[in-house]
Amino acid sequence: MFAHIFTTRLKCLLRDRMSVFWTLLFPIVLALFFNVSLRNIDNMDRFTPTAAAVVDDAAYQNDAGFRAALEAVSTGDDRLFALSAVSKSEADELLKSGKISGYFSLNGGLSLTVNASNFDTSLMETFADSYLQMSAAAGDILSSDPTAYEKLAEALSTQAEYLRDVPVSSAEPDSSFAYFYSLLAMTCLYAGFWGVREITDIQADLSARAARVNIAPVKKNKAFFSSMSASFVLSFSEILILLAFLRFVLGIGFGTRAGLVVLTSLVGCLLGLSGGAFIAAVVKGGEDVKTGIMLCFTMVGCVLAGMMYQGIKTDIQNNIPVLGWLNPVNLLSDAYYALYYFDSLDRYLLNIGVLCAFVAVFSTGTYLTIRRRKYASL
Repeated sequence: MFAHIFTTRLKCLLRDRMSVFWTLLFPIVLALFFNVSLRNIDNMDRFTPTAAAVVDDAAYQNDAGFRAALEAVSTGDDRLFALSAVSKSEADELLKSGKISGYFSLNGGLSLTVNASNFDTSLMETFADSYLQMSAAAGDILSSDPTAYEKLAEALSTQAEYLRDVPVSSAEPDSSFAYFYSLLAMTCLYAGFWGVREITDIQADLSARAARVNIAPVKKNKAFFSSMSASFVLSFSEILILLAFLRFVLGIGFGTRAGLVVLTSLVGCLLGLSGGAFIAAVVKGGEDVKTGIMLCFTMVGCVLAGMMYQGIKTDIQNNIPVLGWLNPVNLLSDAYYALYYFDSLDRYLLNIGVLCAFVAVFSTGTYLTIRRRKYASL
């Protein structure tokens, strides 16, 4: 009997094209939009060296200290300036055409010439001020103790490091992945569509189909369990399809623990299914009302989990951390992130533990609500 109800129910669910669209096709389309708009988000924050110039005259050539300082910040991958050594007339022409942000000159003392006030010119001004302060301090020291030149040169050229970088992960950070993890968590919660439908189709006062189920010679719990199993298989298959699409088509990283990623998706599917069933069981009204509440709960959770803007998630973690623990979408997306980024499983196991507690609460509440519901007439 279980196999018959399971197979029949699965066929019935597959014919619901609208629900299949929202639980499978819509997340895939949304993932494509995310991929177009977010994959280069880290490149936007990379520092671009400031185009600058220095007047290459006799004063510049004779000032070995300034020349060495300027060359030091104009070389390497993390250089501050893309420096050009040119004549005074060439520097004015480059500045006028907008090819440089400004230029340094040592004729009559260090000066900076710019034609606008922005981040690049502020950076050049900060460098010039710092150099003047350091050279003035060095001049004062040498005037009082001319023998301190070697010690001063060694002190200025040596920077002591008191901090040591200890990497927490071997994975490369990619802030765009967090948005895709939130999308996957949203899809898991969208399994609630099927949970709402199962409750609607088992409560005889909500639909004619449910009335026929209740008068059939099959125990209500057995029919409900068989139907929920069909919904679980369908929703979990949809999540696996989306997971494969994100990983192998869009190239989203999930770390090397593939088994735990699938397990997380399974827990997320159970969470969405049980959550939708719980909402449908305790909320009075028709299927549209129950679905609306489930959808509102899911989307609010997505917003607070940073699906639209990751800064919201950070603000909640810093100011209202308890809200993050009460948000299943946040816990689920954070579980995916922990698998990708952290070598330790502590954070992941904590998230999964809380999610399993949510599943247990939702499932128990649904069972206690519907198991003794009787009807005077059908």
